[in-house]
Amino acid sequence: VQYEKTGKCLEVIDGNTIQVYGVGRVQLIQVGSSDGNAFNDAKNFVSDKCLGKTVYLDIDDKQPKDRYDRTLAIVYTNDTDINKELIDKNLAKISYFEPSEFKKGEV
Repeated sequence: VQYEKTGKCLEVIDGNTIQVYGVGRVQLIQVGSSDGNAFNDAKNFVSDKCLGKTVYLDIDDKQPKDRYDRTLAIVYTNDTDINKELIDKNLAKISYFEPSEFKKGEV
Protein backbone atom coordinates (compact mmCIF):
# COMPACT_ATOMS: atom_id res chain seq x y z
CA VAL A 1 0.00 0.00 0.00
CA GLN A 2 1.25 3.46 -0.88
CA TYR A 3 0.35 6.15 1.63
CA GLU A 4 -0.01 9.66 0.23
CA LYS A 5 -0.27 11.35 3.63
CA THR A 6 0.21 10.62 7.29
CA GLY A 7 -0.77 12.59 10.35
CA LYS A 8 -2.04 12.38 13.89
CA CYS A 9 -5.77 11.81 14.34
CA LEU A 10 -6.91 14.78 16.41
CA GLU A 11 -10.65 14.09 16.51
CA VAL A 12 -13.20 11.45 15.54
CA ILE A 13 -16.23 13.23 14.13
CA ASP A 14 -18.27 10.04 13.60
CA GLY A 15 -17.79 6.45 12.51
CA ASN A 16 -16.49 7.40 9.07
CA THR A 17 -15.01 10.89 9.46
CA ILE A 18 -11.85 11.91 11.31
CA GLN A 19 -9.78 15.06 11.69
CA VAL A 20 -6.10 14.58 10.83
CA TYR A 21 -3.35 17.06 11.65
CA GLY A 22 -2.00 18.68 8.50
CA VAL A 23 -4.71 17.11 6.33
CA GLY A 24 -8.07 18.24 7.71
CA ARG A 25 -11.25 16.20 7.66
CA VAL A 26 -10.92 12.73 6.21
CA GLN A 27 -13.88 10.68 5.01
CA LEU A 28 -13.29 6.92 5.16
CA ILE A 29 -13.99 5.92 1.58
CA GLN A 30 -16.68 3.32 0.79
CA VAL A 31 -17.82 3.40 4.43
CA GLY A 32 -21.35 4.61 5.11
CA SER A 33 -22.39 5.45 8.64
CA SER A 34 -24.88 3.19 10.34
CA ASP A 35 -27.86 4.03 12.51
CA GLY A 36 -28.55 3.61 16.21
CA ASN A 37 -26.16 1.49 18.28
CA ALA A 38 -23.94 0.68 15.29
CA PHE A 39 -23.34 4.42 14.81
CA ASN A 40 -21.95 4.74 18.35
CA ASP A 41 -20.10 1.43 18.08
CA ALA A 42 -18.45 2.58 14.84
CA LYS A 43 -17.42 5.90 16.37
CA ASN A 44 -16.04 4.13 19.45
CA PHE A 45 -14.14 1.64 17.28
CA VAL A 46 -12.57 4.41 15.20
CA SER A 47 -11.75 6.37 18.38
CA ASP A 48 -10.03 3.32 19.93
CA LYS A 49 -8.00 2.65 16.79
CA CYS A 50 -7.18 6.17 15.59
CA LEU A 51 -7.60 8.93 18.17
CA GLY A 52 -4.25 10.37 19.21
CA LYS A 53 -2.39 7.97 16.93
CA THR A 54 -0.61 8.37 13.62
CA VAL A 55 -2.83 7.37 10.71
CA TYR A 56 -1.73 6.56 7.17
CA LEU A 57 -3.92 7.62 4.27
CA ASP A 58 -4.29 5.96 0.90
CA ILE A 59 -6.09 8.83 -0.83
CA ASP A 60 -8.43 8.13 -3.74
CA ASP A 61 -6.51 9.30 -6.82
CA LYS A 62 -9.63 9.61 -8.97
CA GLN A 63 -11.60 11.65 -6.43
CA PRO A 64 -9.32 12.96 -3.67
CA LYS A 65 -11.98 15.24 -2.12
CA ASP A 66 -15.74 15.12 -1.71
CA ARG A 67 -18.15 18.03 -2.13
CA TYR A 68 -17.62 18.97 1.53
CA ASP A 69 -13.83 19.29 0.91
CA ARG A 70 -13.08 16.18 2.97
CA THR A 71 -10.17 14.04 1.86
CA LEU A 72 -11.41 10.62 0.67
CA ALA A 73 -9.12 7.81 1.79
CA ILE A 74 -8.59 4.36 3.20
CA VAL A 75 -7.24 4.89 6.71
CA TYR A 76 -4.60 2.61 8.17
CA THR A 77 -3.07 2.33 11.63
CA ASN A 78 -0.19 -0.10 12.16
CA ASP A 79 -1.20 -2.19 9.12
CA THR A 80 -4.89 -2.27 10.11
CA ASP A 81 -7.28 -1.19 7.35
CA ILE A 82 -9.82 0.74 9.42
CA ASN A 83 -12.31 1.00 6.52
CA LYS A 84 -12.30 -2.79 5.99
CA GLU A 85 -12.55 -3.51 9.72
CA LEU A 86 -15.67 -1.32 10.02
CA ILE A 87 -17.34 -3.25 7.19
CA ASP A 88 -16.15 -6.67 8.39
CA LYS A 89 -17.38 -6.02 11.94
CA ASN A 90 -20.79 -4.81 10.63
CA LEU A 91 -20.22 -1.40 12.18
CA ALA A 92 -20.80 0.29 8.82
CA LYS A 93 -22.24 -0.46 5.41
CA ILE A 94 -20.53 -0.14 2.04
CA SER A 95 -21.19 3.25 0.49
CA TYR A 96 -19.73 3.16 -2.99
CA PHE A 97 -19.55 6.00 -5.49
CA GLU A 98 -17.87 6.81 -8.80
CA PRO A 99 -15.33 7.86 -9.83
CA SER A 100 -12.99 6.02 -7.47
CA GLU A 101 -9.62 4.35 -7.78
CA PHE A 102 -10.96 1.65 -5.43
CA LYS A 103 -13.22 -0.98 -6.94
CA LYS A 104 -16.61 -1.66 -5.39
CA GLY A 105 -16.23 -3.89 -2.36
CA GLU A 106 -12.43 -3.68 -2.53
CA VAL A 107 -12.13 -1.98 0.84
